[in-house]
Amino acid sequence: MSVWKFHSPFLDDVKQRGLGPALSFKVNETVERVTAGMDIEDIRSMLRGDPAPRPNPRVRPHSDGFWLHMRPTYYHNLVTGVYPSFRMGWLSTYFFVFEIITGLFLMIFYTPSPLVAYENMLNILSNVPFGRLMRDLHKLGAEMMVIVVVLHMLRTFITGSYKKPRQFTWLTGVVLLLVTLVLSFSGYLLPWDQLALWAVTIGASMAEAVQPQAVGDLLNLIIRGGPQFNEGGLLRWYLLHVLALPLVGIIFTGIHYYKVILHGHGLPPEVEPVGEDTAKRTPVDQRTYFMPDILTRELLLFSVVTVGMVFAATFFYHAPLEPHADPLVTPLHTTAPWYFLWIQGMLKIGDKFLWGVVMPGVMFGILFVLPYVEVGPSRRYGDRRVGLTFGALMVVILAVLSYMGTPRYGVPASLNVEIIAEIVPQTHPGPFRQAEWEGYRTANVSDTNPTGRVIYQAAQYDRAPTETLHHILAEMQAGVEHAQHQYEIGADDGLKDVRGLMVIENWQEGLKKVTWRVVWDPDGEGPQTAPTDDTLCPVGQIVPGEYCQTSYIDAEANYRQGP
Repeated sequence: MSVWKFHSPFLDDVKQRGLGPALSFKVNETVERVTAGMDIEDIRSMLRGDPAPRPNPRVRPHSDGFWLHMRPTYYHNLVTGVYPSFRMGWLSTYFFVFEIITGLFLMIFYTPSPLVAYENMLNILSNVPFGRLMRDLHKLGAEMMVIVVVLHMLRTFITGSYKKPRQFTWLTGVVLLLVTLVLSFSGYLLPWDQLALWAVTIGASMAEAVQPQAVGDLLNLIIRGGPQFNEGGLLRWYLLHVLALPLVGIIFTGIHYYKVILHGHGLPPEVEPVGEDTAKRTPVDQRTYFMPDILTRELLLFSVVTVGMVFAATFFYHAPLEPHADPLVTPLHTTAPWYFLWIQGMLKIGDKFLWGVVMPGVMFGILFVLPYVEVGPSRRYGDRRVGLTFGALMVVILAVLSYMGTPRYGVPASLNVEIIAEIVPQTHPGPFRQAEWEGYRTANVSDTNPTGRVIYQAAQYDRAPTETLHHILAEMQAGVEHAQHQYEIGADDGLKDVRGLMVIENWQEGLKKVTWRVVWDPDGEGPQTAPTDDTLCPVGQIVPGEYCQTSYIDAEANYRQGP
């Protein structure tokens, strides 16, 4: 009969050394395993700022560990400050991980279905603990990630760090740029609000313009998920956003970091001999080791950026949520996200296929092949005047095209629509819906005024009875004056006597009806007095000689009456 015996090396160590020394040895051994080679004394020495011993235990986590094998063991002193790296590459990775973490939180409360997606967003904003904060952080992180990735690539181009032997490193960076842009754009659709639906509809229409037409129709069906953008399309974009693109991003981030480790960080162009790459040949006296100097700086940057993001999302940055997606209502001046405005600007130039598909493809194609075409050995600024001038010209062109993509360029609507859309827009709350209406009252109901109807003229905003009305009417009057000035430029028969009106009346118990009207006299023959309750034209009625004989828009919005 065999007897099972329990044997513990730790208990044997306690018997030999005593409890205190045995515990100390066990803790030290555990720390060494966790850090992949550094014991407690090594860590204390590092934190004290002692010079690294020989052999240096601070490089073991890079060779034996999992996480730090993708980070260099040391850096050249010239690349550890603000110039030339700016830490943009590390910040790009930080925001990528930041988006994954905040996105996982939002995924728990989101269903990719048009039937409930918008309600899920309202639930996240109102019922989920910290839901609004996490959504704001996710949106802000996406915006910051686009900015940082673009600046990182711009810095790489300016310093010529895409040249041999880092051509493939640049190519993987372009892939990550595309992943970043499409990730941010695909997230635009998920809330299923008006702005999201119509922004993605613009993108799908560009795909439909691809020639031959059969290919364009097929791409349109793939993107939309059917003839109309609905369940299939939302699910496809959701899977692209949460699965396919993050997977591609993780793979290429790993490749990108591996290539950086292999070739080192490019030194400032002016310190290297022309045609030579000395980044991997860093003298010992010019090295800054990752641990502790770079690690502590990155932890500080991590802390500052994270605190700044939380502060911004808490006090002044909030991700917008527009009205529920409605394919039957096209919002005025729908635009793509700001980082794709340059494409929308090109669409205003001419053919959709040429300017919306071919030209962006050519521009990204140039980015891919740039290091294989521009093979000059020198990275110095003076030897790259042509390339740097071309890059600066492209930045200016993209800035101009982005301005052209805004509603300010080339797409004016009618006078009344433009003015009222500023006060009561369809894609976001706007000044009227965000105004403070507590305590407001219309005129008392009487036999002669059963609805309590009151008409306010925008031009008389200084006489408004409340601060809320004062600000709204002042903004409307500013729009009237600006629009009238714009329409009169170059016109012999400019608009005459443009007036903005705001009509408030009791509608239901606890609710009021607000009607916005912009009226004008196109030929100057109408009465020059302000319209009264009797002369205010009904919707659709045209009476020759009346003040409001031309077309106007009524934009109605109800709000609950204050106590």
